[in-house]
Amino acid sequence: MCGIAGIFDTRSKDLPPAELIQRMTDALSHRGPDESGIHREACIALGHRRLSIIDIASGQQPLFNEDRSVAIVFNGEVYNFAKLRPELEALGYQFQTHSDTEVILRAWQAWGAGCVQRLRGMFAFAIWDKKHRQLFLARDRLGIKPLYYALLPNGHFVFGSELKALLPHPRLPRERDPHAVEEYFAYGYIPEPRTIFAGVRKLLPGHTLLIERGITSLPRTSQYWDIPFADNGLTSQEAAEQELIERLREAVDIRLVAEVPLGAFLSGGVDSSAVVAMMAGLMDQPVKTCAIGFDVAAYDETGYARQVAERYHTDHQTSTVKADDFELIDRLGWLYDEPFADSSAMPTYRVCEAARRRVTVALSGDGGDENLAGYRRYRMHLAEERLRSHLPLALRRAVFGPLGAIYPKADWAPRFLRAKTTFQSLARDTVGAWFHSVSRMTDQQRQALFSQAFKNELADYNAVQVLRRHAAHAPTDHPLSLVQYLDLKTFLVAILHKVDRASMAHSLEVRVPLLDHKLVEWMSGLKPEWKLAGGDGKHLFKRALRPYLPEEIMYRPKQGFSIPLAEWFRGPLREKYRREVLSEPLRDSGLFNSDYLQQLQQQHDSRRRDNSVAMWALLMFALSDRHLAAS
Repeated sequence: MCGIAGIFDTRSKDLPPAELIQRMTDALSHRGPDESGIHREACIALGHRRLSIIDIASGQQPLFNEDRSVAIVFNGEVYNFAKLRPELEALGYQFQTHSDTEVILRAWQAWGAGCVQRLRGMFAFAIWDKKHRQLFLARDRLGIKPLYYALLPNGHFVFGSELKALLPHPRLPRERDPHAVEEYFAYGYIPEPRTIFAGVRKLLPGHTLLIERGITSLPRTSQYWDIPFADNGLTSQEAAEQELIERLREAVDIRLVAEVPLGAFLSGGVDSSAVVAMMAGLMDQPVKTCAIGFDVAAYDETGYARQVAERYHTDHQTSTVKADDFELIDRLGWLYDEPFADSSAMPTYRVCEAARRRVTVALSGDGGDENLAGYRRYRMHLAEERLRSHLPLALRRAVFGPLGAIYPKADWAPRFLRAKTTFQSLARDTVGAWFHSVSRMTDQQRQALFSQAFKNELADYNAVQVLRRHAAHAPTDHPLSLVQYLDLKTFLVAILHKVDRASMAHSLEVRVPLLDHKLVEWMSGLKPEWKLAGGDGKHLFKRALRPYLPEEIMYRPKQGFSIPLAEWFRGPLREKYRREVLSEPLRDSGLFNSDYLQQLQQQHDSRRRDNSVAMWALLMFALSDRHLAAS
């Protein structure tokens, strides 16, 4: 796992400044503490920070072919490189290293842009082809590894593993993208391809980009993969259960190659427990597992993790985090660069910190909920879709729209009395309803949050358009499969963004077998009713895991990483909110309605409303804004 950066001068043959590429590369030192490499020649500079995992002795980067006409910088792991190597050798290519990096470089020479189709793994890489004066960028299919890029006014095309790698360039435009601000306060993150800066983009998962000398505008990116959601032909649920275990075991097995200590996260949930169960059956030594607990019982899941650890005799370690662990908050602004409002970033950071004390590579269970319908919101959505299918949209808007408007927002009430959100969803079409269910702040809240000047700048733009764009290209219209597809394109990528930054802050590589693209393709083709049956999410997965995990693990309520935000904002974070959010920089930004910013805190203090989600989003925006302004 590594960090990459580069400058491509599209207008001249000058050498990019050595000091600049050095600063860009050094900005990623946390991603690769083991080695640093820089290459400069006419019109190109490539930088690399290395975390040594495979071929420690000879896998340094940038890496070149024999006549130095092709160079690569690479972040990630390609798990099938050993299988591709003999095929490339048969084509006449000779290898100087034992690394997956050189396999990618030779694959580019052999198959050009089509090389990405042959790669199985997580990756973001850049290849410089000197003879053709081309720079080729690629990102893995699910977006496990990040890649930022921009074409600057002076003709420099710059790229990097994180936004902070681009910040040292003096010509980088810093103007905010108003659409990104709207999307952030709707989703809690900025979906691809936008960034907080109008002039910087993230390469979309499953896409490549080819840029040549003399170009005057950004070239279009090319998509090379999508989740198919094509029926895989299985008619027997029992056969599907057996095949799922076989495919998961194989996806885990190919991720066990490393020349450094390797282990796994173990939360005690279904997905991480399944990964550990497969690892235990494949490894000769006890699996090193890591769990994180909280000193408040309501947030602690370590007892479940301990059950799995004891069953599989793992080398288990639990770290305890205090429920008032808010000292990380300022660091998050630096860590994520862009505003990022998922508060579980804090415990994720801590579990990565704990894991790195024992291992350099950790397997995780990320991706199970999106692929196998584990979230509660999928059940709610299908129930609403059944009603929507029986009533025309116009009638639903006429009936449920007014009900949603007048029904009180009862955060304090039992769940069955909190009908406001349901009424509002029923008054919308399918994609609009899904957007409403996943939004951190509703349309009405964002309207109240933004200043009139900023709303004029947005015009009629609404963040729902992110989902509508993806839905327009979805390969399925099944109610469950469609929202799974939308989550895989947006919410999952945000989770991967969270895990990448939290893990790489500690130079820890995280591998995600449930996001092996071959496994994802196969799971997408399973019958939807096998994934969600009788209100039971991940139904087929749990049945398949019955020989491996106790029912108590599989059928307990889903918890996830939670922190007590509501109480924090009435206690230790109360003054922090006032200093950061109600301060002059944010108040004078022209983005927000200052009265509403104060109203959020007043309502929260009085316990009339739980505004902690909106307040956290604003706090993270303020910290990110301060970090970017100082960079």
